[in-house]
Amino acid sequence: MRFARRKLDVTPPYVSMADIAFNLVLFFLILAKTQDDSNRLDWVPAKAAGGQAIKNPLISVTVDRDNRVYLNGQQIGLRDLTEKVAALLGDKPPTERSVVLKIHHETLAATFEPIMEAVSQAGGEVVHVIEEERPS
Repeated sequence: MRFARRKLDVTPPYVSMADIAFNLVLFFLILAKTQDDSNRLDWVPAKAAGGQAIKNPLISVTVDRDNRVYLNGQQIGLRDLTEKVAALLGDKPPTERSVVLKIHHETLAATFEPIMEAVSQAGGEVVHVIEEERPS
């Protein structure tokens, strides 16, 4: 006598799969950063006496704690600095050719002197950003 085989229907538990997916989404949302800090410039201005204010500079060159150079907030190589600054300055009159130089207070002169030279070659006038030194 032959018996008919019963086919077993195996269905995955969809309810628990939805729970697992939901938990994974929550896990990654909790661990995700809420703010991207990779492009944050980390610099502390040098201190000096006799600082003066400057009005509306068009170009800003920043050197951060790790000696990375930024032109108007975008990281740039030192080789490209002269031509980029010259392009940004264009044919501005001499009174509007100031370039703000923000250098971290621990940066060595060997790092920022080539930057000052590149800005001068581009025809810009270097203006340093410093913090007013307070008497103790």
